[in-house]
Amino acid sequence: MSDPMSVTVLWWAVIVSGIYHGINPGMGWPLAVSAALMQDRRRGLIEALGMLGLGHLLAMLAILLPFSLMRILFLWEKEIRIGAGCLVILVGVYLLINRKHPKFLARVHPAKLTLWSFLAAMAHGAGLMLVPIYLGICSIDANDTGHLAAQSLMRGNIVNALKVAMVHTLAMTVAGGIIATVIYFWLGLKFIGKTWFNLDIVWALSLVIVGVVGIQTAGMTH
Repeated sequence: MSDPMSVTVLWWAVIVSGIYHGINPGMGWPLAVSAALMQDRRRGLIEALGMLGLGHLLAMLAILLPFSLMRILFLWEKEIRIGAGCLVILVGVYLLINRKHPKFLARVHPAKLTLWSFLAAMAHGAGLMLVPIYLGICSIDANDTGHLAAQSLMRGNIVNALKVAMVHTLAMTVAGGIIATVIYFWLGLKFIGKTWFNLDIVWALSLVIVGVVGIQTAGMTH
């Protein structure tokens, strides 16, 4: 039997990471505010958030599905987890060195919010930062019910991978949507200019930490 507590903790990890992504302005909630103000209608905010959410969902699936399928390569599990950890660390270090947002994002037409959201999530490593942790908690150990619970969630089952991506994206969209709604209805764009908060450094450090933890757990479980 799977440990219900382990399953609960895993789902909370999916939700919290989504909230973390949603709060980050780099995932697009300022664009939703801008779109609604330019259209001068409330529905524009909802439509923009929906398009941003769809792009984020596609980005999560583009990362999670291949790695969930790689769970069948049990003989190379440790190498896959270490490689994923190193990749995430490299992305984090790169973002620490290069503080500028990818220039190609500025070339995407404002109306193509789904495409922008997808590219932004991929460029910032939004889905990649989940990989080492999920590979770690999905590792197979006959004596560890927590790992078995995680395995049942992400053991290469496409339906479960879709559920993880959808729950994560929903949390991201709700978190970003709350901020966007408050600014749109009460504070306005001037508030963003006066009180802009930048999570780029925190984001990059999070990637490095997640990568290190992923590599450490890969060595501890083998």
